[in-house]
Amino acid sequence: MKRKIYLDDVRTPKDPDWTVVRNYDEFVKEIRLNGLDDVEVISLDHDLGESAIAEYYNNVAPNYTLDYNHIKEKTGLHCAKWLVEYHMSNKGFFPTIYTHSANPIGSANIMGYVNNYLANIRQPQTCVRVKIPHTV
Repeated sequence: MKRKIYLDDVRTPKDPDWTVVRNYDEFVKEIRLNGLDDVEVISLDHDLGESAIAEYYNNVAPNYTLDYNHIKEKTGLHCAKWLVEYHMSNKGFFPTIYTHSANPIGSANIMGYVNNYLANIRQPQTCVRVKIPHTV
């Protein structure tokens, strides 16, 4: 059975088939330990931690601006960038990537980055924003 990886610092998917990782370090550890060959899908949250959440409430929601200088911890975008670098070095299978972030700018940044990579490797640009039923 193919694995599914869910990156989120707060939410937990209702579907127990997801492997949940809570931050950048856990995400990287999971991929390095188990690789990508048996991963069907990865869903990324953007805002991982208190300073990212504060940036969302202080700037994204009211002003539709996102300043990464205000975010201290690594985000889902950092995970997407690391994943692309990992794939470029190791080749092999590249799973479907989604974002489930409530942050529309962060989601767009993740989708843009992943879809540009997919276009570059001549794969369909399939990274989209999804809703995954979850608990908090």
